Amino acid sequence: MQSYHGRVWEFLTLLLLVAILALFLVPRLMRQGPRGDALSGTLLITGVSPRPDAIGEQYVTITGVIDGPTVNEHTVYQRMAVNVDNWPIVGDLKPVVYSQRNPDNWAFAPPDTSAG
Repeated sequence: MQSYHGRVWEFLTLLLLVAILALFLVPRLMRQGPRGDALSGTLLITGVSPRPDAIGEQYVTITGVIDGPTVNEHTVYQRMAVNVDNWPIVGDLKPVVYSQRNPDNWAFAPPDTSAG
C-alpha cells in the first residue's frame, strides 16, 4: 500500500510535467499572424479609429479590403498596436501578408530590408 506522501509527490511531479509542456506548446498555439502558408497582398484601408494624442504605440482599429492571389476585395477588420507616427489613413494601400486558409488572419508585411 502506497503512502499518502508518495501519491502527493506523484501528483506534483505530474503537475510539473504538464506545466513544462504547456510552457512550450502555448506560445506555438497562440502565435498571431499568418504562418508558413502566408501569401502577399495589399490592404486598402476603408476605416480607421481616430489617432490619439499620445505618443508611442497605441491601439488602432482598422477596416479594409484585401486583394491578393486567392482573394478579391475580402473585407477584414482588426485591432492592433501601431506607432502613432505611422498611424494609418483611410485610402492608404498597404502591403500585407495573410493566411491562405483564413484571409481574416493578416498582418502588415514586414519592411523590405533588401534595398540599400
